Parts: sequence; C-alpha cells; structure tokens
Amino acid sequence: MSNGWDESAAAWIADQGERGDFSREFVLDTVMLKRIEGRDFKTALDVGCGEGRFCRMLRARGIAVTGVDPTCALLQKARELDPEGDYREGRAETLEFADQSFDLVVSYLTLIDMPDIRRAIPQMVRILKPGGSLLIANVNSFISSCAHLGWVRDADGVHLHYPVDDYLDERSANVSWRGIQIENWHRPLSVYMKLLLEQHLQLVYFDEPAPHGGDAERARRYRRAPWHLVMEWRKG
Repeated sequence: MSNGWDESAAAWIADQGERGDFSREFVLDTVMLKRIEGRDFKTALDVGCGEGRFCRMLRARGIAVTGVDPTCALLQKARELDPEGDYREGRAETLEFADQSFDLVVSYLTLIDMPDIRRAIPQMVRILKPGGSLLIANVNSFISSCAHLGWVRDADGVHLHYPVDDYLDERSANVSWRGIQIENWHRPLSVYMKLLLEQHLQLVYFDEPAPHGGDAERARRYRRAPWHLVMEWRKG
C-alpha cells in the first residue's frame, strides 16, 4: 500500500523550495543548526533527507553528509540540486551502514513518516559513534493526534482551538496540504522517549521552539499550539 510519497513528490518539491516551508524556515532551522555549528561534527547521516535541503545546509558547514530516503523522485531532485552530494535510497528501519559510522544522525521531521519506529530508532543508534549525537525534530504528539482534522474554526473561519483526542493510541492517518497527501504516524511522546531511553542514550537538549519571523498571524497560531519539538540525544 502506498504511503503517498511517490504521488506527492512533485508537490513536496514545489512546496519546499530552497528555504523550506514555514516550519523549517521560521521555527526549526535556527534551532537545528545551533545544535550543530561549532561542534566539530565531521560525518552525518540525514535519515529521510527528501529533496536534500538540510543535507545541503550541512555540507555548506563542512560536514560530510549522506542522505537516505525511500522516495526515488525526491532523491533525484536532491542529486540535481547537489551533484557532489551523497544521496542513497534506503529506509530508516534497514540502514545499510556499518556500526558506529557517523558522528551525527539527523531525523528532521521524519519520525512521523516511519511505520516501524521500534526498528528505526535502534538502527539510527547502531550507526552512531560513541559520543555522537542523534538530533531529532518532530511534530509534537499533541498535534499529530488530530493532524487529520486540523484547527477547529467557527462559521467565519476563525481559528478557535486545536483538538487533542485519542492521544495514547498509536495509529496512522492520511494528512493533506497544498497538494501533498501522505500517511503520517501518531505516537504519544512517551513512546518516543521510552524507545530512546532503552538505547541508553542521554538526553542533552529539549525544546518546543517558538516561531521567529514570517507571517504574523501564522506565527501566532504556532505559539497557540505546540507544533514541534527538538531533541538531542548523545550516545555514551
């Protein structure tokens, strides 16, 4: 069964551009890059690299980065935009790299796309060197619980509140926006935390970043609902 990524690749590429969508440009990029810059990371793996935007940002900072993604059309675009980059077809659940291969592993809004997180997280930790970091940006579980519904609005279209429902039940849902129609996975935050702790990782950073800049009304909505979180876990 298709998860929608093959069919949505063209719309995704058009939506991202070079600057990324609102979440990336005005919420997450600054936080993610701050966790990377000045840290002497030499090798990185971007799991679910898509069209390669964040890989290019890492390469611009002197990091030898490999991007993996299961969607061929997105990898093709990544290679077009970055011919010298290293982009490979692959899935988080079956990473074909040797143990302890990378200083840094990045999951930038991709955990919600992974159907088997219980296989994916150990794989990402396996290929991480001792002392290395697993850097995660994810959709907050409060948001993913009702991502298929979105904001509740009044008759005039005014945003009233964002719903939370069936929070503790893991499940997939089809979500759509701006021509993109894909399958996302909702899991309570406790599931992610327990799986990461089981890998004997140390949590060294956690944030629910606020927006900075961009359209004022949209930024206000991002402040009303806890849209994203960023975590850095270090391998002992």
